[in-house]
Amino acid sequence: MLKARHNVIVATALTALAVLAGCQHKVKVEAPDEPIVINLNVKIEQEVRVKVEKDLEELLAENPELFGGTQQ
Repeated sequence: MLKARHNVIVATALTALAVLAGCQHKVKVEAPDEPIVINLNVKIEQEVRVKVEKDLEELLAENPELFGGTQQ
């Protein structure tokens, strides 16, 4: 009886290993069909805005009368 039980356990273990061996994952690494696009417009717009704001501040400091400010 013990030998028969041992044979069943071994057969079950071998069957489980065979089933698990058939379930291997495959990883595929491929280049994309279309090129990767990275949008950097936000950073460029922020830099331009900061530069324009600084130039505008300097212009208003030099010419306060442009927008109804007090004349020095």
